[in-house]
Amino acid sequence: MTAAVLAPPRHISPAKAAQHGFSLAWRGILKIRKNPEQLIDVTIQPILFLVLFVYLFGGAVAGSTGAYLQNLAPGLLVQNTIMASLSAGVALNTDVSKGVFDRFRSMPIARSAPLVGAVLADIVRYLVAIAVLLITATIMGFRIHTDPGSVLVAVAVLVVAGLCFCWIAVFVGMLVSNPGSVQGIMIAFIFPLTFGSNVFVPSNTMPGWLHAWSDISPVSLLADAIRGLLVGGEVGGPLLGALAWMAGVVLVFFPLAMRAYRRRVG
Repeated sequence: MTAAVLAPPRHISPAKAAQHGFSLAWRGILKIRKNPEQLIDVTIQPILFLVLFVYLFGGAVAGSTGAYLQNLAPGLLVQNTIMASLSAGVALNTDVSKGVFDRFRSMPIARSAPLVGAVLADIVRYLVAIAVLLITATIMGFRIHTDPGSVLVAVAVLVVAGLCFCWIAVFVGMLVSNPGSVQGIMIAFIFPLTFGSNVFVPSNTMPGWLHAWSDISPVSLLADAIRGLLVGGEVGGPLLGALAWMAGVVLVFFPLAMRAYRRRVG
């Protein structure tokens, strides 16, 4: 006698699909707990960036390490969150490459559940990245000059930004053949995007063409909004500009990612 193979049901309600997605998100969180080295890119690397840039370039850029730290830390929060967003693409590509999706196909779960789970699990990475960088910066002398409500808004904006930019990584992850390629392509995209912004140096010190781009860059706008929410300054204008960029990223890359996902996993 042979065991019957359960085929996925023809129709799964939105509530059930959401439940499946949360279940696979928990799977992703458990993988992080069992393999904490997965968090190296959002813990050790940002600390290295913070320490190296503050103590090597702080005096030259801002006149003192303390003044530079107040400007750099909010910007690094943005860079760190965008870097963390590539994890969803890597995780999905890994599951496809290792045949995990073949297992998912035989289970009575929504086709979208693995994708939803990978994206939602990344929220933990964003929160860890934000917490580690803020704690390290505070130890080094960074001080928040606004109220707790503004801090919570800053954290929410960073998490939403990560969830928006992660669709670029998902799209790339569904196109390339192995996880290493996802990381290589995304880092080649993220580094110029973040370094060509006002995260590390003021835009007015850049060449004309780069200055013009930096002023409208999504990373610069996000950095200015987070600076305003944490240390004071304008928030409304930069935040609206950043939200417009995030909406544009989702409008372009969400459908592309979904199409590539359906083609890859069947």
